[in-house]
Amino acid sequence: MATMNVSLPDPMKAWVETQTQAGRYSNASDYVRDLIRRDQDRQAAVSDLQQLVDEGTASGAPEKFDMEAFLKRKREEHDLHIG
Repeated sequence: MATMNVSLPDPMKAWVETQTQAGRYSNASDYVRDLIRRDQDRQAAVSDLQQLVDEGTASGAPEKFDMEAFLKRKREEHDLHIG
């Protein structure tokens, strides 16, 4: 595992120490690794969402959506599965 030194302002250092003293993290490295994992997950989610937006944009002009027809169709499908 590689080592990296990071400089923090005193209030941030105190915050990290508080997080480790609370028992959720065993040390500052665990806390920083967790923050990085969460950021990686967030970045992946943003990327996935952007891909969906791009696909939607590329799919062409929007079509009118009839909510009543949609709900009726869903009710009918539900009744078929139940009945």
